[in-house]
This record gives sequence, structure tokens and C-alpha cells, in this order.
Amino acid sequence: MNTTPEHNERIAQMTFGSVYPHYVTKVEKKGRTTDELHQVIEWLTGFDEQQLKQFIDEKATFKTVFAKANLNPNAHLIKGVICGYRIEDIENTLTRQVRYLDKLIDELARGRKMEKILRE
Repeated sequence: MNTTPEHNERIAQMTFGSVYPHYVTKVEKKGRTTDELHQVIEWLTGFDEQQLKQFIDEKATFKTVFAKANLNPNAHLIKGVICGYRIEDIENTLTRQVRYLDKLIDELARGRKMEKILRE
């Protein structure tokens, strides 16, 4: 199953700040902390908590966020299915990067150990 151009554009234009509260809710509901969430996001993108807050304040889109990200060299090790898509089969780079983030947050919420999530 591959993504459509419309799907890719919708993800590109979605603001990070509109999704971030859902990330927080998801991990906290499962007993994880926002510090752990920030650790996972920083591992993938290189952005610390202050930079994330700036993106939220600026209403930055995922396109902008990932254009500025310094993606972890081990990000390609993130595999599996998220939102009905097999991550490693997603051709659109931005959509694949956003799904990397979704997968890491999903693993965090499911209680996976941090060492395994961070794929080091």
C-alpha cells in the first residue's frame, strides 16, 4: 500500500503543534513521560524541547520541521506498520519521516524499552 499525493500533501501541511498534544496524551495515558517523548523526538530529529516549543509557537508544518531536522543516521532501522502503511515501503521521504516519528511514539506508548526504541 503506497501513499497518494493528496495524503503526502496533507501530512506536509499539517502543523507540528496540532499533533504534538496528541503525542503527549498518548504517551502519558500509557504511563510514559513527556521527558521520554522529548528524548525520542530529539533522537530522531535532533531538536530539543526548546526548539520543539519554537516550532509549536511558529505553527511550523511537518514539511518545515523535517526540512530543518538532522535525521538520526539509524532512522532507516525503524520498520513496521503504522497507520496502515509499511514504513519501509513509503516512497515519499517526508511522509516516511513523519511515520518514523509516529512509530517511535507508538513504541514508547506501548511500553517498549528506551534502548530498543532508540535503535543505537
